[in-house]
Amino acid sequence: MDQLTVLALRAKAGDRNALDRFVADTLSDVLGVCRYLGRPSDPEDLAQETYARALSSIHRFRGDGAARAWLLSIARRVCADATRREIKNRKLDERLVADLMTADYQDHRWVEIDELLSILDDDRRAAFVLTQLIGLSYEEAAEAMECPVGTIRSRVARARRQLLTDSGFSAAQDA
Repeated sequence: MDQLTVLALRAKAGDRNALDRFVADTLSDVLGVCRYLGRPSDPEDLAQETYARALSSIHRFRGDGAARAWLLSIARRVCADATRREIKNRKLDERLVADLMTADYQDHRWVEIDELLSILDDDRRAAFVLTQLIGLSYEEAAEAMECPVGTIRSRVARARRQLLTDSGFSAAQDA
């Protein structure tokens, strides 16, 4: 039995040090899978989701196979799910923009907002639109996007920072 599998089994039994070491020893592999199979712009978010899924199901890990393979299969599924969500969110985004444009919002302000939002990647734009423009709570947006609430929070924060930076505002001007 390899060292990572031993660490995973110890973590399953409640050994916090083994869990910390398991994460530390597998992080570069998980990030690599997430970078190459997911979106290159957000491998950290995908890795975070991978570990969240793995830790929530570690009680079922029996150690029949290698822990690295078990974890990387979770990472692969996280990336596949993220790709499906991206496609779904892009369609939702397109529908929301079309709805906004057809509903008496065709003045220049909405065109400017649409142009400004276009600088954001799909996940950040969807999180920002759902929470800041549509008014969903972070929890509701997380449910709609099928991801953890923390992921929504980080995407919205990154979107805000990118929008301020790219539109020429600094944090000091915003305060």
